[in-house]
Amino acid sequence: MEFEKLTELIIELEVDDIQEAVKEALDEGKEAFEVLGALTKGMDEVGRRYEEKEYYLTELVLAGETMKEAFEVLQPALAAADEGQEKTKIILATVKGDNHDIGKNILASLLLSSGFEIHDLGMDVDANTIIEKVKETNATIVALSSLLTMTVEQIKVVHEALQEAGLRDDVKLIVGGAPLNMELAKKLGADDFAEDAVDGVKHIKNLA
Repeated sequence: MEFEKLTELIIELEVDDIQEAVKEALDEGKEAFEVLGALTKGMDEVGRRYEEKEYYLTELVLAGETMKEAFEVLQPALAAADEGQEKTKIILATVKGDNHDIGKNILASLLLSSGFEIHDLGMDVDANTIIEKVKETNATIVALSSLLTMTVEQIKVVHEALQEAGLRDDVKLIVGGAPLNMELAKKLGADDFAEDAVDGVKHIKNLA
């Protein structure tokens, strides 16, 4: 299995074929991180096409699903190869009262392909759950999604909970979602705001 083929499978959104291709590459003795590099190259191209409006949200979602399938096979090999190496730990969550997760799921796939350690808490997550996960993992970045106007105040709740727990100085808080912009994000206590998942990866790399 050539690395170029793995890259192409991600770009072409071949969700049904990617696991077998990754398995074949590993069985041939290819290094897990080289396989990851080929997959990441594909995701980078997907991100470029999205920014250039050659791909749209549907393709971005499918690319995320394709990457997720690849990671199911690749993760054990990566863990074995990566033992002892420290990664930036990120907690992802959609805030309490919000049950939207497409953007968060895309971001998770993009961040995994960029080498971050991801702890995805899912949707409708309260501040206490986030705080406990920060304590458990020693995560240094919390990324929150809020797609509803009525739930954006939950960002402030998380910010204040981090302060009360004595964790705020050690944790960067980045947020995203349709009702938000940088000005509102800052008012709610966040350190940064991202327009979408692709933008989020760039901002998180700067925060890490």
